[in-house]
Amino acid sequence: MGESIGLVGIGLVGTALAENLLAAGFDVLGFARSAASRDALARRGGRPAASARAVGEGAERVILSLPDSSAVEAVVLGPEGLFAGTPRVRVILDTTTGDPERTEALAARLAGRGTQLLDAPLSGSSQQIRDRQGAFLIGGDRTAYERCLDLIAALAERHYHLGGPGAGARAKLATNLILGLNRLALAEGLVFAERLGLDLETFLALLKVTPAYSCAVDVKGQKMLRGDFTPQSKISQHHKDLRIILGYAERLGLELPLARVHEAILARGMAAGDGDLDTSAVIRQVRAQRQEGRHAY
Repeated sequence: MGESIGLVGIGLVGTALAENLLAAGFDVLGFARSAASRDALARRGGRPAASARAVGEGAERVILSLPDSSAVEAVVLGPEGLFAGTPRVRVILDTTTGDPERTEALAARLAGRGTQLLDAPLSGSSQQIRDRQGAFLIGGDRTAYERCLDLIAALAERHYHLGGPGAGARAKLATNLILGLNRLALAEGLVFAERLGLDLETFLALLKVTPAYSCAVDVKGQKMLRGDFTPQSKISQHHKDLRIILGYAERLGLELPLARVHEAILARGMAAGDGDLDTSAVIRQVRAQRQEGRHAY
């Protein structure tokens, strides 16, 4: 059995990470609040832990895959967190899309304990991550990054060290801004083509060979056409990201008008109960606006 790697958060992304770590020969010691997620990890060959504290006592390197910065802070420093007992943790690889300033503050606190925090969000859907086609965007100490290259290589073919703590989180917000708008543009274009009477399968195929192409065509196109909104990335998560993005934009004096339109559309999707659907379900709101004569703003 290989080195024990801690994992806290076994959702869509966390499960993909666990599968790749196990395939690479690592022993995965994982915790999630959901008993079903812990059981699923056991079926895949991992070792469920009773708490984040148990993970911290059992692994020197720990990966986090959590919803937001508040969850990260609770898992790391909470009463049953990684440092609640007698921790072995020396490096934390945090794949959460969180608030960069809170990430920086946490990294500084952990450095005082002799532990390095790498903010290392992955750009890509859970399926792309499962296929090792996501890209790591990494901020933090260079030595800690190099110490984790074996883990990183097991999880993704592409990785970029972008600077000190918070740099990875900042890059993820900027890439998610662009990614989300590409996805929204695809949904709007498909609805427009549909209304014009075009065959959408043929239209989607031609998009791949025109300058209108983006990877959203490959990743989300068929899901939009088939109405298959089984989540690979959730509307609720991207809406959370947009709220962080717009908060930073306001502080920087930037308007980001397209991001505001996108946030309003996702908020409407959340209100309609679509929050746990795949982000491709944004096409439902684009269609609803056409049908009801609504504007996004």
